[in-house]
Amino acid sequence: MAYVIRGLDPTPFKPLYGLSDGELAAFGAMRRRADEKPGFPCRVTLEDAEPGEHLILINYQHLPVDSPYRASYAIFVREGAEQAAEYRDAVPEQLSRRLLALRAFDADGMLLKGDVMDGDELAELIDPWLEDPKVAYLQAYNARAGCFAARIDRA
Repeated sequence: MAYVIRGLDPTPFKPLYGLSDGELAAFGAMRRRADEKPGFPCRVTLEDAEPGEHLILINYQHLPVDSPYRASYAIFVREGAEQAAEYRDAVPEQLSRRLLALRAFDADGMLLKGDVMDGDELAELIDPWLEDPKVAYLQAYNARAGCFAARIDRA
């Protein structure tokens, strides 16, 4: 089954680019400088930032559903990220190198199932999970930090 993994739309984050630390704090955000790779995964580009690059750490509602599973958590966005990544029938390296939690949701935002796997196993699970007609979409999370990594949809 064809699938697509997209980075987040950068539009809501662009007004934060270039703000001072104090101005970012007013949005509940912070600037961070990548000091290792991997370690600072941008949710727009779906790439790890290079050491020395600046990112914005901000709370993001990645599951804006009207169900008990509504969720938000901290994410990194590369400061200046302009284009959302799109991977068709491919898993970004950023995901394939991490321990992941994969969760399947129905159209009402209810959790159907979840599992934990090494990221290099993700591609093998996407097709069988999306073949279930009850599954509306999948979400991948970094299992160790618990943060949202990416949404996976049928193409």
